[in-house]
Amino acid sequence: MRDLAILFIHLTVTIARLLGPGGLRSVAAESLLLKHQLLVLDRSRERALNLRPMDRVIAGLCAGFLRPARLVRSTIVLKPSTILAFHRALVKRKYRSLFTPKRRGKPGPKGPSAELITAIVEMKRRNPRFGCRRIAEQISFIFGIEIDKDVVRRVLAKHYRPEPGAGGPSWLSFLGHSKDSLWSVDLFRCESLILKTHWVMVVMDQYSRRIIGFAVQAGILDGPAVCRLFNHVISDQPSLPRYLSSDHDPLYEFQRWKANLRILEVREIKTVPYVPLSHPFVERLIGTIRREFLDLVPFWGAHDLQRKLQEFQDFYNRDRVHRGLGGQPPESSSLKARNVARLDDYRWKSSCRELYQLPIAA
Repeated sequence: MRDLAILFIHLTVTIARLLGPGGLRSVAAESLLLKHQLLVLDRSRERALNLRPMDRVIAGLCAGFLRPARLVRSTIVLKPSTILAFHRALVKRKYRSLFTPKRRGKPGPKGPSAELITAIVEMKRRNPRFGCRRIAEQISFIFGIEIDKDVVRRVLAKHYRPEPGAGGPSWLSFLGHSKDSLWSVDLFRCESLILKTHWVMVVMDQYSRRIIGFAVQAGILDGPAVCRLFNHVISDQPSLPRYLSSDHDPLYEFQRWKANLRILEVREIKTVPYVPLSHPFVERLIGTIRREFLDLVPFWGAHDLQRKLQEFQDFYNRDRVHRGLGGQPPESSSLKARNVARLDDYRWKSSCRELYQLPIAA
């Protein structure tokens, strides 16, 4: 009889709460909270309660609909600190949403513009052999924008993905080549498509890093041939240097070669024997010619090689920037005549039959 009376009293109180304002939500939240606590108690057997994040979320949501008087009676398993911690998290979330700027972004420098990123990625895509320093110098020279190589490296790491099979010239470039004060001098040889040896003489201005010219000889070299190659290189030069740097190759010991220099009033300066570092500029130039041109370009004969080396000479002197010159090309005339390009208005210019492509002002 006593239990029936207690149940009748609880029924009457519950009906009264349901009829009051917000009563339905309060009763449903209290019932859900009690049932969830029973599930938590059933889950924990011989150890302390281990509440999951979802348990805390359910308890916090249900507690928001209960009155304070009923909340104290409902916290059988959960401690008040759990409810208060959840409340503090909601308060922090509220003020974070109120005082956080609507514009999502990290503070600090905003980085390069979208146009600059596009130019960097496109230059790398069109010239896969260009490094970060070369691209930064080319961008600074063409667009007049000071940019560091580390910025280029970060841009490429985020936005550039090399194409499968990249790393060499395209088939169009390959077929296009198959169809048809102090100066330094040096010789190197290369092989044609039919495996015939060709000797190339290169003469450069050591101060400006400018290539004076190339001369090609097929077959064996001797004293008269070396003189003929040198005279061919300097034939269209308005003036001659006072000094000419050369190594200790036996080809420079012929009497005809020395007599030719005396007639031209050019004094020869020899490097340290067996030390290539004493002849650094022209040796590095030969490595650049091999790495950036001859290893990628086929040729048939001496005339074909001479024509293609002339194309590379024009690109090297007018468009290719150099670290030793502060990111400038060797020829000063190209600096005076160049127009600074804009990132929103430029076009691509191909050199060496599309082997290299650089942006220029539109």
